[in-house]
Amino acid sequence: MHVVGKATAFALFLVLQPTLVTAQHDISGAADHPLVSRYPGSTISVYNVTDFDEFKVPLSRPDAGVPKTQTIEGKITRIVYDTPAPRSVLEIYRNFESALTHAGFKPLYSCVNNDGCGSGGPTQLSSVGREDWSWGAGHRFLAAKLERSGGTAYVTVHVGQWSDLSRGTQTVLFVVETKAMEKDLVTVDSKALGDDIATQGHSAVYGIYFDTGKAEVKPESDAALKQIGQLLQEQASLKLLVVGHTDNVGGLASNMDLARRRADAVVKALTLQYGVTAARLSAQGAGPLAPVASNRSEDGRAKNRRVELVEQ
Repeated sequence: MHVVGKATAFALFLVLQPTLVTAQHDISGAADHPLVSRYPGSTISVYNVTDFDEFKVPLSRPDAGVPKTQTIEGKITRIVYDTPAPRSVLEIYRNFESALTHAGFKPLYSCVNNDGCGSGGPTQLSSVGREDWSWGAGHRFLAAKLERSGGTAYVTVHVGQWSDLSRGTQTVLFVVETKAMEKDLVTVDSKALGDDIATQGHSAVYGIYFDTGKAEVKPESDAALKQIGQLLQEQASLKLLVVGHTDNVGGLASNMDLARRRADAVVKALTLQYGVTAARLSAQGAGPLAPVASNRSEDGRAKNRRVELVEQ
């Protein structure tokens, strides 16, 4: 198998060995990722691409079921390959490991079987799938990254042996390509905010942005903050609770603290940048206590990460 860092090299691979890249029994619409080819003879049984999401890369053996991770954001490709017997976990893993190394990827973390990877394994969570890492017949895991001009690429490879040895192995491959999120897809209007508050007593704002786990308001939040400031200018007697909400990823205490700090940051921005009197605003944190959607998917978690304006 090959991993390639340049389009010309990949094109050459396609010309010389097309049968290794296109299998007869892949699911409809599936394809190898341009950075990483399949192990020869494998077929794709699961294929997902998410244009923008967050992804946790394991960096250590799990401690009490929770590994140290690095959260990254970008385009996520998830491919599951089935490889028939008699190819072993070790043979397939070594091929991926060697190919990634030759392509310039730097290893971040690797482990072998449950005694090395932990009983829970280095679970990957994203909008495109939750993997079961309990492979009693043997498994190996590798995470690596490649710095390149178009942005950093992260690859995780997990190869497991089915307990029915005649079934062969399965490889779960994630490729995450970092990129900025598309902005200005959600707009906030002062009239709509005012109408929501008048009829419902509150309004959810999705145009205020923070980095993952951080409480500093990002510059691209200015449009939403401006509309909130305009609402408060138009309704001089209006007082608001500014309530931070999070998803349920992480501990309850840390999410409650993060939600409050984010609400504080929004209040500070409104008072300093838009001249709103501090006495009209009160920062509160609800954390994950009031979800508006299920936290089992990234779409749901994104809806839960919000700032709400509540009339006092």
